[in-house]
Amino acid sequence: MTTHFVVHEPGDSVGVVVVEGVKKGDQLNGWVMDGDTTLVFETLSDIPIGHKIALQDLAEGDTVIKYGTDIGKVVKPIKRGEHLHVHNVKTKRW
Repeated sequence: MTTHFVVHEPGDSVGVVVVEGVKKGDQLNGWVMDGDTTLVFETLSDIPIGHKIALQDLAEGDTVIKYGTDIGKVVKPIKRGEHLHVHNVKTKRW
């Protein structure tokens, strides 16, 4: 079984894609490191390697959690399986 994305902690709202060529409609396998569990779901977007994928639906204003840490806020609604990047998440620093 190929691992397509990695999640560090069970409470994270995003995972990181670790393979090339993830396309909309692909069935993805994710590994949650803390607890050694897996997630399986369909992606709703093409996602480049190293970019984030939503593990749950996120509403505008929600906090994005990665590595158990707040990494920003949602500025446009995101559905589970969609790509997270600068087009829908912004830092809270400025």
